[in-house]
Amino acid sequence: MDKRWRSVLLDTVVMTAGFGTLTMMSVAKPDIIAHFGITDSAYEWQHIAYVFGLFIAFLLGHTRIYEGSFKKSVAIALSWAAIAQALIPLAPNWYVVVFLRFIQGFVVTLVPLFSTQIAHFFVAERPFAKGIILSGIFWGGVFGSMSAKYAVSNLGWMGGFWITVVIMYAALLIWWLFTEDFEIIHKTEGAEKVSVWKMPFTWVLGFTFFPALWVIFTIVGFSSSLGYAIGWTKDQVANLSTALNLSKAIWSIGMGYVGYMLSRKNPNAKGLFKAIVQVMVFSYAVAFLGLVIYGKAIMAGSYTLTLASVVLIGALQGTGPAFWTSAPATYPKNIFPKASFALGLISNSANAVAPTVTEILASQSTVLALGELAFMPLLGILTLLTVSRMKLPVEELGDAA
Repeated sequence: MDKRWRSVLLDTVVMTAGFGTLTMMSVAKPDIIAHFGITDSAYEWQHIAYVFGLFIAFLLGHTRIYEGSFKKSVAIALSWAAIAQALIPLAPNWYVVVFLRFIQGFVVTLVPLFSTQIAHFFVAERPFAKGIILSGIFWGGVFGSMSAKYAVSNLGWMGGFWITVVIMYAALLIWWLFTEDFEIIHKTEGAEKVSVWKMPFTWVLGFTFFPALWVIFTIVGFSSSLGYAIGWTKDQVANLSTALNLSKAIWSIGMGYVGYMLSRKNPNAKGLFKAIVQVMVFSYAVAFLGLVIYGKAIMAGSYTLTLASVVLIGALQGTGPAFWTSAPATYPKNIFPKASFALGLISNSANAVAPTVTEILASQSTVLALGELAFMPLLGILTLLTVSRMKLPVEELGDAA
């Protein structure tokens, strides 16, 4: 196998292990609540902390933590999740668990790190490669839930947590042995530093992915709450979550391949960015249709139609492979690694507010909350049309800036 595509598959395994093992928290919920003697509402603090950690994680990209060896950087990123996972069963109180869950959110820095790697390997193929890697997040959600139930029932909740640490580091070891290293360098030429934060393009491009993450990090928990309120069973709610994860994984790979087919026609900066915009606009359009159907299905209490709608809603993840290949396509080569972290921070700001805002709206009216979610893909399309008319940083600064 071509070593570049071997690396893509190995990256996917690391993503699956890193994110899949984190499902242990939800599977072991009854045991954890009993162990720490907390309420259901207090238990939700750990999820809020984890999602907020996903947002804060991208600030780390502007530090020296992720400079130098690429392999070392990936090991650090995975260790945020693994070490915290090992410590949670040993936590003296619930507040420590909440803090450790916040730290686990830093594992999302794997995403921009792998984006930097595939930028070294590919040009037109970047969206397809990134789509495969990102699908690991959702394969992890599917297979992680299944394996977590087995681990908890046979090893207890503490043993389940510790065995997942072994799985994460086993995946990292295999990855390490077969992956080539390179240096991540944030170099700046000229008398003044080039700041990606001072570029309007960065802010607009970052917000193109904001609506997708708004829905992605809201709809699973929101669907569970609505489903139980309607009277659906635990298995029905779990199947809905599994179907959504499968849908997002398939859309991630499928739209990544479409992005590759479009990119190879014109693999310069303009051509690559045009393909990125086209893929994201199409994905948002399909997701909008899915969210409209989803809203109607929820209001009618139709489980079958709701289950069918998530097949289309999963198209939101079709925006991911395109978005995460936008930095190497549009920024000069010496600053695009920092641009990737900046774009991640801007887009992931949705994580910090989306679930809370949706819950507040839902407390006033379910229709209002459903309407807010359906509006997000339209906002994404509008933002994409805006950024498509802007001058690319690589055009302003040159590729070696």
